[in-house]
Amino acid sequence: MVYCSHCGAAVEDGAVVCTACGFEIKRQSKKSKGFKTAIKVLMVSSTIVMGLYLIPLLWAVPMTIVAFKKINKGESFSTAFKVCTLLFVNTIAGILMLCDDENN
Repeated sequence: MVYCSHCGAAVEDGAVVCTACGFEIKRQSKKSKGFKTAIKVLMVSSTIVMGLYLIPLLWAVPMTIVAFKKINKGESFSTAFKVCTLLFVNTIAGILMLCDDENN
């Protein structure tokens, strides 16, 4: 069944004009349908992947706040905090924390 893209009315297969509104019926090629399907799949998968970035962000923001507070107060970091920073927030910052002799 083919539907009018303008009014949504059912149109006979092979019709050139919609009998309900007079709008010209445009047929999609198989290539065009494939492109549109690929666009939809890529958009949905990208949205899901971007949504997964929220989890690390929810982890990184509190760790950064704690790190700022500890640095400002002159407190030391635990080894676990240093390793978690290295793995989940920033590799270079974690390495610098582990190499810092004053904060052990």
